[in-house]
Amino acid sequence: MNMPDSQESQAPEGETQQAIPLTTPAKKGTGRALSSLKQRNYRLYLFGQMISLPGITMQNIGQAWLVLVLTHSPWQLGLVGALQALPILLFSIFGGIIADRWPKRRVLLLSQTAAAIQAFLLWALIAAGTLQLWQLYILVLLLGFTNSLGRPASRAIIVEMVGHEDLPNAIGLLSTLSTLGRIASPALAGIIIASSGVTSLFLINALSFVPMIAVLVLIRSHEMHTQGHLPGNSSRSQNPWQSLREGLDYIWQMPSVFLLILSVGLVLLFGSNFNVVLPLFATDILHQGARGFGFLSAATGAGALIAALWVAWGNRHSTIRQILIGMLIFGVLEVAFGISKIYIVSLLLLTGVGFMEETFAMQAMTTLQSATPGHLNGRVMSIQVIFFDGSLPLGYLLMGWLAGLYGASTALLVGALLSLLVVAASWIWWKQIGNRESDSDMTGI
Repeated sequence: MNMPDSQESQAPEGETQQAIPLTTPAKKGTGRALSSLKQRNYRLYLFGQMISLPGITMQNIGQAWLVLVLTHSPWQLGLVGALQALPILLFSIFGGIIADRWPKRRVLLLSQTAAAIQAFLLWALIAAGTLQLWQLYILVLLLGFTNSLGRPASRAIIVEMVGHEDLPNAIGLLSTLSTLGRIASPALAGIIIASSGVTSLFLINALSFVPMIAVLVLIRSHEMHTQGHLPGNSSRSQNPWQSLREGLDYIWQMPSVFLLILSVGLVLLFGSNFNVVLPLFATDILHQGARGFGFLSAATGAGALIAALWVAWGNRHSTIRQILIGMLIFGVLEVAFGISKIYIVSLLLLTGVGFMEETFAMQAMTTLQSATPGHLNGRVMSIQVIFFDGSLPLGYLLMGWLAGLYGASTALLVGALLSLLVVAASWIWWKQIGNRESDSDMTGI
């Protein structure tokens, strides 16, 4: 394995504000839809994720079921979710610093091994019948810290495996796997709980990390795409606070990057929390009961799956104009769903909401990775994780609070309208940026 200085991608002086290509060369047929699979490292990585992602989803379901059995308390359910999410919100930036100072493969090996140990410990305690609630809280909190270390590296390593040209396709294929897991894993977890108990879910998740760890061992560092070298001192010679300052300075000095992170993060905060009130829509507004709730939930997953396949097939980079238009359509569809009283119309609208949410989120992630110099990619991705992923638990709390005060429909409409306000403000801001920089020169955004 190469040393961090040679393996990490770093940009030469005068190239830190590099341009994003607005489009990628057109490929035809399945060659375009599977273009990133020509990279051996990415094929291995995708295979590992294919096994690991369903295990993670099933453990999350198992945790929720376990807490419900132990406490019968909705508040305790929320507390477990918060303990797992809070480290991601607070400490992912330090995970980004580590990802930029050390080979990302090595960082992922550490985080995946730690997550496997956590799952094995949880399984062992449950199987032995000695698990206490405080032990579960500690293990869930440790998993949150592990995720705050590994998630920035897992986002940033994709461009190093496939390069810029096939980055949209690679992210689309990964998102396809993730969405399929979100659709199929809950049903599979329910069958496993009913047949053999919740304990098995934690063992399955622990074992699912083994192929992913093996894949990371097999990845060839010399086949990774490098992106230049940092002028002067390596980022390893900086202390953590200097590294943090460098990453934040880059985002602050690149208005287009700052705009993209902030606008998408706020739209996800206000708009991507409709799952909280879907049970109320199904029962109180659309009068369809549990069966209707199941189909509404499936509609968002179906929309997200179609979006992931569409982005992978297209394999094209996006401009900020396209991302803003996607967020605009997302907000409009959510408003329409909030006022709809016809079940079949609501199903179609929610499919559109899931499609647009997945589309603009993937486009934004691709654009950020393409815009960022390699030696800063981990830190920028960590900020992206904080704003994109960390905003969701806060959004759930906001939506639950509004729904308790004003009802599900009003709460959803407030969130959707706030999202549209963010899009409008972002559009004005982007136009101001465009007055100073031409669209082709401002990192393609």
